Amino acid sequence: MNADKPRTSQSMKPETAAKKLGILLEAAPEEFRTGVVTRDEVAALQADPPEWLATLRREGPHPRSVVAAKLGVSNSGLARSGITDPLTTAEIKALLEAPPSWLVEERARQAGVRAEKRRIAERDAERAAKAEHGGGGGGAGV
Repeated sequence: MNADKPRTSQSMKPETAAKKLGILLEAAPEEFRTGVVTRDEVAALQADPPEWLATLRREGPHPRSVVAAKLGVSNSGLARSGITDPLTTAEIKALLEAPPSWLVEERARQAGVRAEKRRIAERDAERAAKAEHGGGGGGAGV
């Protein structure tokens, strides 16, 4: 370790910074898309978002991961439904207000996946608790 060297903030590509901020890179201002962004700058943008960032987060267009989360489906569910373009908040609200059949099906599928994950987590926690208390049966442990 060199204590004489001042600590510099790591930089990242604009694509990575946009992903961390939950925005669509193509919708960001030119200076954000073409520059290098440091971790400190991303932290500052998250802590006190400028108007362009607040507007993008509020109105969109949103990246796939944000669209999927707002609709309550997986990224795969979006792909299965043919949604390939970014959506605005208004478009997402319209889908939620009058859900097409694909959205109803994908939300049900996602609910099933979540329920299965909970079941597995509970089973694993139960097994861990039994193992802690020595309730693993009377085997030789081989």
